[in-house]
Amino acid sequence: MFNEPENDPRLTALAASLPTSVPFVGPEAQERSAGAPFKARLGANESVFGPSPKAIRTMRMAVKETWMYGDPESHDLRMALAKHHAIDPSEIVVGAGIDGLLDSLVRLTVTKDTPVVTSLGAYPTFNYHVTGYGGVIHTVQYTADYEDPEHLIAKAREVGAKLIYISNPDNPMGTWHSAATIQRMIESVPRDCLLLLDEAYVELALDGTAPAINTNDARVIRLRTFSKGYGMAGARVGYALGHKTLISAFNRVRNHFGMSRISQAGALEALADQDWLGDVCNKVDAARKTLYQIAEDNGLKAIPSATNFVAIDCGQDGEFARAVLNELIEMGIFVRMPFVAPQDRCIRISCGTPKDMTLVAKALPKALAQASGQVLGKSLFGTGSQKT
Repeated sequence: MFNEPENDPRLTALAASLPTSVPFVGPEAQERSAGAPFKARLGANESVFGPSPKAIRTMRMAVKETWMYGDPESHDLRMALAKHHAIDPSEIVVGAGIDGLLDSLVRLTVTKDTPVVTSLGAYPTFNYHVTGYGGVIHTVQYTADYEDPEHLIAKAREVGAKLIYISNPDNPMGTWHSAATIQRMIESVPRDCLLLLDEAYVELALDGTAPAINTNDARVIRLRTFSKGYGMAGARVGYALGHKTLISAFNRVRNHFGMSRISQAGALEALADQDWLGDVCNKVDAARKTLYQIAEDNGLKAIPSATNFVAIDCGQDGEFARAVLNELIEMGIFVRMPFVAPQDRCIRISCGTPKDMTLVAKALPKALAQASGQVLGKSLFGTGSQKT
């Protein structure tokens, strides 16, 4: 019988050196551990409002075609996206969500010791791919809960970065920069460097957040998704907009059959139903305002958001915020929090239905009280002691 060695000699040295951890623990794993489903699933920034009903009907009809591979060129969807954005189809590549596109892009640009720049505490899946291809990550701090374009550019010049990552609007804080600020950043990108602009939440943002699309500018590639505003996270459909030379390079490394026919059909119909997207944006805006009020009712500060989630400052440090988060999870409310100080003083709650928001409103005061009791207990009895 074959016994797998602790350090498998068949792995590359790089693969063997990597941790086995993943960027996120899924809510399903947490439900299995708890032995019960969550009452409100508000941690992964999914749209609980779901996809367009027209997209759902189209996907149901496409089920009978699942015996066929999806179109490896995603031709119809690319044509529709090109028309939607008024660009050429050669300037668009479709992939399995932004995460799948990140994998391909990093594979194209990063090898052993390649320097890249990102914000400390920004979207961890980017770091996961960079590390997986042997790159070296250089970070800069957030400035007042915003990713800092000037500091990112300065760090890129300092280390000779090949890639710079920024999300606008930002995850995990929900903050955003104006189109003018991002355009100045694009124009400041060092030579032989590429700005990776993650716009996963752009459909939910205010007008004036995204600069005009200019695919002639080879200094930037923009990533977008159907996972957030369009409510299709489980379908895994994302796309990149950029200079045709870079976009064509994706064909050298991408998974050509990574898109299912059902996902392609659903995204095509979702894109056509802009009325549904507008309705979802209105519901998200209402939920954001409700979360702002919930924070205020509990003496907390909500960070203004241009996304479908709100980061709520719990008023203390990351240990306290973690205690609040754990109490919410115990009560069946799935939420997450930023990973890095000082942003980890916050918990992050996705926008939900009125029922979801009511559950949060009832649970948060109890979670805060329980977390405060834990902190008080530690201060009275010592960090290593338990109150009996």
